[in-house]
Amino acid sequence: MKCSWRDGNRIELLENGDNYYPALFSAIDKAESKVILETFIWFEDEVGKQLHSVLLRAAQRGIQVEVLLDGYGSPDLSDDFVETLTSAGVIFRYYDPRPRLFGMRTNLFRRMHRKIVVIDTTVAFIGGINYSAEHMTDYGPEAKQDYAVRVEGPVVLDFVRFELENLPGNETLRRWWKRRTRAEENRTPGEAQALFVWRDNGEHRDDIERHYLKMLANARREVIIANAYFFPGYRLLHAMRNAARRGVSVKLIVQGEPDMPIVKVGARLLYNYLVKGGVQVYEYHRRPLHGKVALMDDHWATVGSSNLDPLSLSLNLEANLVIHDRQFNQTLRDNLITILHQDCRRVDETMLPKRTWWNLGKSVLAFHFLRHFPAWVGWLPAHTPHLAQVAPPVQPEMETQDRVEAENQEVKS
Repeated sequence: MKCSWRDGNRIELLENGDNYYPALFSAIDKAESKVILETFIWFEDEVGKQLHSVLLRAAQRGIQVEVLLDGYGSPDLSDDFVETLTSAGVIFRYYDPRPRLFGMRTNLFRRMHRKIVVIDTTVAFIGGINYSAEHMTDYGPEAKQDYAVRVEGPVVLDFVRFELENLPGNETLRRWWKRRTRAEENRTPGEAQALFVWRDNGEHRDDIERHYLKMLANARREVIIANAYFFPGYRLLHAMRNAARRGVSVKLIVQGEPDMPIVKVGARLLYNYLVKGGVQVYEYHRRPLHGKVALMDDHWATVGSSNLDPLSLSLNLEANLVIHDRQFNQTLRDNLITILHQDCRRVDETMLPKRTWWNLGKSVLAFHFLRHFPAWVGWLPAHTPHLAQVAPPVQPEMETQDRVEAENQEVKS
């Protein structure tokens, strides 16, 4: 499958769970026939229970609901939590649910990191927001800063087509697709051009990275990248410096209060290279940054699940939406400029690691690691991740009926 640019879309930026969850839950409640949800993390907390309720309501009114979770990111949902959904008819799958070894998770690589929801053939959601209370701003200092988009228009058909080709056993869904798509192809609720892109371990290994590289090469005035886990390959670092050196204002927003300390250590190894090359680096300090967004000049933007680190660029299953739309670009830019001015500290030369032989050696090792990581991944012990479907439990009323029939049979005999 290969997607192309689609005209006539309407795209709405959703900041944090405060905006994302109400929009998503409302859309699911309005579903007419089909809901497909993929996510890396689903916790059994307040937000997770709200998602559970809205999907259960949809299934109970006859909507076909399919869920795909990552086996590493969502390993702890209780049996009762899942079985309530499967009992109602929800198709519930885990991506690579490998068993723990000495209490430790073993499925460390090749994670299903996408965050996609498709509702009928009319609405889709994509971004970096998982389903947990830590994406709500009232969670406290550890609340995550993140983004997603609500999408209407012809590009939603590419979301549906992607799911048809990646989820097993969907002959019924394919027939439904043929009935529904003709009516949707000519719907143009907005003016945005959009392109659905993804990263897999097959024919689309570097699609998302290539769009970043192309954007940096084409930039003429401004680039803003806000990325939670920033440790990209050498090509992307080089492209950022090249853009800055030809006069483009390149701004990079990274975590200043990371949810994992190693994130700051890794990013700071790159500060000398970037800052001395003219890139403006900012650390976001209000709370952990979890966003994966970027914009260029006044028309290009992207929102999705892909970080700019070795896991996202070389191993994980990811998905982004690339957007050509001046209004959306301005909305995202206003948001990023606001947090940049209010909540970020610019990294200047006084904050750079000292140019010692030790720091130089660490930087050289980091650069070579970044440059060769994708090739080294191929040397790791190979396994083929699979989808495991959770079977629905035997219904209690069926157990009672079977027992009564068995007792009657004994009496007759």
